[in-house]
Amino acid sequence: MKEINLRDYYPFYTNDMTVEVPDEVADLLREYKLAEAAYILRTYRHKAYFSLDYDTNVEHDALVIVLTPAEILEQKEESARLYQAIASLPEKQRNRVTSHFLLGMSILEIAKSEGFGVSSVHEGIQRGLRRLKKNFEKMESDPENNARK
Repeated sequence: MKEINLRDYYPFYTNDMTVEVPDEVADLLREYKLAEAAYILRTYRHKAYFSLDYDTNVEHDALVIVLTPAEILEQKEESARLYQAIASLPEKQRNRVTSHFLLGMSILEIAKSEGFGVSSVHEGIQRGLRRLKKNFEKMESDPENNARK
């Protein structure tokens, strides 16, 4: 039997209070105290001072990136250019590119759903990407023509 001071383990004890506990319990409490000290040291070393459980807004602020109005406008314009470029693709290439990149379908899944070979679908996606690149280059080189549309 070992004597432990409950004040060392429980913060709500304000006065010393010693109790006798079995050796296994004393060893377990010591292990927990060492593990907690190691955890505190790790968070200090890695500068991980904040917990997502700290407050309701901390998690929200950590996960949500606040954009400036200029960044929002830039994202909207870029999305519009992307959708315009995708819309200019032939239907088969447009379907394959959007299925693969926007819907997250694998090339094998697209091939099965269309009834074509995997190499045919892969080549169609590659052609679509090359055409998208040309369309983006054309839009960048001729912004006045793009603004009139």
